[in-house]
Parts: sequence; structure tokens; C-alpha cells
Amino acid sequence: MRLLQSTLIAAALLAAAAAQAQTKWDLPAAYPVTNFHTENLNQFAADVDKASGGKLKITVHANAALFKAPEIKRAVQGGQAQLGEILLPAYQNEWQVFGADGVPFLADSYDEAAKLWKAQKPVLEKKLAEQGMMVLYAVPWPPQGIYTKKPLASAADLKGVKWRAYSPATSRIAELVGAQPVTVQAAELAQALATGVVDSTMTSGATGVDGKLYEHLKYYYDTQAWLPKNAVLVNKAAFAALDKPTQDALTKAAAEAETRGWAASRRVNTETLDKLRANGMQVLPPSAALKADLVKVGEAMLKEWVEKAGPEGQQVIAGFRK
Repeated sequence: MRLLQSTLIAAALLAAAAAQAQTKWDLPAAYPVTNFHTENLNQFAADVDKASGGKLKITVHANAALFKAPEIKRAVQGGQAQLGEILLPAYQNEWQVFGADGVPFLADSYDEAAKLWKAQKPVLEKKLAEQGMMVLYAVPWPPQGIYTKKPLASAADLKGVKWRAYSPATSRIAELVGAQPVTVQAAELAQALATGVVDSTMTSGATGVDGKLYEHLKYYYDTQAWLPKNAVLVNKAAFAALDKPTQDALTKAAAEAETRGWAASRRVNTETLDKLRANGMQVLPPSAALKADLVKVGEAMLKEWVEKAGPEGQQVIAGFRK
């Protein structure tokens, strides 16, 4: 009897020690559970759980359920969430280098986007370190195109159109083409289109499928304007509190998530454009006139961006163009 009691007590103590050793983290994200970024986050969390032997459990809170998109970076910085996923160009007003991949036609393919990330990352890491954070990994959205109700022959056809903006860059594009920018986050886009708050947007095929934009808009112009990245940030103090094997498990899973995410983005780009077509949307290349107009917009915005970003921006562009 005593042996049984001793065994039970020992088992209880072991269970208590295991529970105490287990660390639980929250990861807020802004996009639906079915979005490829969120699927990648869930796989990342599962990989961390496995690689750490269950010592680090990450709960992904999709679709802005825990924090709204603009609040996620502050939540990680302040420790309300240990890590979170943000859209980098959405924070350009805070610091210009966050918006490097939101400059139209600077990096307009996956290979170019990878080059830009290589140039941007060291500058970004330095800034985030000052803010008490680290970047774990980043994954691009598919190339951005223009969704409209009416056909576009040139940028002149966008004059006066209610244009959904979600970052400083998308607002500035609207201003340069004479459209009317209206700030709408991804989770609210379908409702904004249904109620006439906006009637056009510049985003990826993935967001078009997520939000069923084909229910409200008829045309998608595949301009491949830029490939903005989502980045997963971690609070430095939370990371430092982990033991070395758990830190290694986290960074290894992050590297795998980055590789997997880039491959998924390429795949999703093809799949989502096919889905837009299947749901009756006209997926078209931009006309020569529209392309020329948008290239001028890109040139103007790159000049403005470099002036605002200063030496750090020049460093990023020089590294990218090497």
C-alpha cells in the first residue's frame, strides 16, 4: 500500500513539474484560418511543440480574434502576446524601412522579393532589437493586382474610385492616380464592399479568394505590383526566458516555416487566380497604358520612400540592386 502511495505521489510530482516546465504562448494573426499564412503558422506551432518535447505550446489566434491587425506589433512589443504576425508595410508610417516591400514595381517577382528580403532583413533586425523584438521569419503574399467593378484602360479610369487602403503605400497609390483612399482591414473588406464603402482594392489573389471579392467585383488586373511580406515577431524577453534547447527548437521551426511559406505563396498565387476565374471574375493583364501609368507611380513612390527612409533606405536599395 505504501509503495502504491509513494508511486502515486511521485507521479503527481512529476506531472506538476512537467506542467510547471511547460510554457504557453499566444500568437495573434489577422487572417482567416484557411489563409495559407495562418495554415503555415499552425504548422509552425505544431513543429515547435514537437521539437521542444511539449515544453513550448503556441496558440494561434487567427482572423484578428485576439488583437486587430494594427494592434499586433504593439502587443508583442509590450509583452501582451509573446509573438505575433504582422504585415510589414502596414507599419511604414512608424519607420519607412518596414514599407520597403510595399513600394510598387521595386520587387515584382518571387526572386526579386527574396533579394529584397535579404537586403532588408539586417536593417530590420537592428530596429526590432531596439524595440525589444526579433523577427523569426517572413513570408510574402502573392503579387498584388487591382480589383475593380469596371474595366481599366489606364490609370485615369481610377479617378474618384473608392479605393481600399490598408497601408501608407496603398493610400499613396490612390492619391497619385486620383482615387479616394478608404482604410479597411482584411477582416472587414467583404462587408466594406457589400455596403459600398469601397469599390476597388489592390491586393493579392489570395485575399481575393479569402474575401470572396468575386461576389462584389468583376475585374482583376494582374499587375504584379509588389509582394508584401508578413513577418512573425517574437518578444525578446520572452525568447530569452526559454532554455537553449527550446530556443533552438523555435528558430529551427521558424526557418522551416519560412521555406515552406515561400513555396506555399507561389502555389497559392496560381491556385487563387484559377479560383477567381472559376467564380466568374475576369483575370486580365494590365494594358500597356495602365502598366506605363503604374510604373510612373512606382518611380515616384520609390523616390519619395528613399528620401524619407534616409541612409537606412539607401542601404536597403543598394543591397537589393547589388
